Amino acid sequence: IDAGWVSVSQRGQQQQRSGLAMKTQALTPCVQNFCSVLDTKLKTRLDDLQHYLPSQDAGSSCGPAEGCSASSFNRFTDSPAVEEALREGCQACVRHILSSIRSQLDAVSESSLGSVLFMARLCQSMGQLCPNLRQCILGKQNASETKGIHRPGKKLSKARAAAEVSPAQARWAGLKEELLDCSMEAYRLWSSALSKVLLDEFGAALQAESAGEILTTVTNWEDLEIQEEAESGSSVTSRIRLPVQPSWFVQSLLFQLCVEVNRVGGHALPRPTLQELLQTCLTQVLDHYHRTIREDKKEDKGITGCTMCSRFHEICDWLESFIDPFDLDVFTPPLNANLNRLSQRTSVLLGLLTGSEKQFVLRSSSVNSQEPFNILPLASSQIRFGLLPLSMSNVRKSKSSRSSEPPLQLSSADDGFRPGSLFRQLADQDEDSAAPSLFKLSWLSGMAK
Repeated sequence: IDAGWVSVSQRGQQQQRSGLAMKTQALTPCVQNFCSVLDTKLKTRLDDLQHYLPSQDAGSSCGPAEGCSASSFNRFTDSPAVEEALREGCQACVRHILSSIRSQLDAVSESSLGSVLFMARLCQSMGQLCPNLRQCILGKQNASETKGIHRPGKKLSKARAAAEVSPAQARWAGLKEELLDCSMEAYRLWSSALSKVLLDEFGAALQAESAGEILTTVTNWEDLEIQEEAESGSSVTSRIRLPVQPSWFVQSLLFQLCVEVNRVGGHALPRPTLQELLQTCLTQVLDHYHRTIREDKKEDKGITGCTMCSRFHEICDWLESFIDPFDLDVFTPPLNANLNRLSQRTSVLLGLLTGSEKQFVLRSSSVNSQEPFNILPLASSQIRFGLLPLSMSNVRKSKSSRSSEPPLQLSSADDGFRPGSLFRQLADQDEDSAAPSLFKLSWLSGMAK
């Protein structure tokens, strides 16, 4: 309950391991169970060696040492060797896990993408979900020191910051780097397998030749009236037809990519993995278009040396060669307007592919425009979330239509004996109530249709 009032640095391990926190990080129960078992075994090992390791507090650690100095046996004499043996054993255990994961990644297939994601998230979260692993590597004193150390300011030189890093902290940083490298390798395998499946479907739709497949992927067009100036100086109204959406196979590729990324928790994917996935899709889409150009021109020229910008221009020039130059000059402004409008409307559905820092904002000159600004359905109930793109127009329509309908005249005697009359009365009371429920979110179900 107090999670909103407690800073992140002051939250304990129990608060950070709540179910909601694990879901926001896309950590499945399998990952949590594996890390919990490993952390429990490390905790048992620490408890076994507790008698030979100094306590975390300096005062309590000096007390037993001074008391045992007069006797013939000091149990803290070999504490550095015990800590070093524990540190080396934990490092060997983690590296054995990493070697087993890498051997599994080498023999991965397209049907086992779920296990690849499991191994990626396991390596990514092992340092976070296993606090005893960090304590075994750093030791109690180093772990307590790192908890109280604040981030060095900008005025602190890099040489001084490097000098303050102890060998145990360097080992812990190196172990986390190995875990991160293995995690990124697993994410890379997952993204390459996903892009291969989606782009094979894209290439098959692009190279389709049958009439049925072409009609299935046909683009939606609209009629547009434009004003042109004739040779006599008078204005002439012409009607043109323009596409109002991109190619269907391009739109399907983007939407399916968003669906697959969201299915595995796209908000928790590393940003480099998502950027690499988008770059791979963009490169292979251009390869498919260039393959179409080569088949049309019957040439076998290599395109591997072309830059991304030149490949874009080559495809655009090839497409514009099929259009009359005069028609191209006339159609380009409204075509760009349709493209900008579509980019704004699909910014909600395809926002995961752009990121929160690159959201599309349209600076429209027409203030009184009646066009919807995205493709989300309008709400039929009262607005409860001010930042969501909702409208109250449907509420007024529903209220006016309800008031115009004549009330049904039913006998109370017959209605009272009908089955379910009590539930109907309660439903009528709920509908007639002035304030709708705060949890009435039925409009969200229309998004998936």
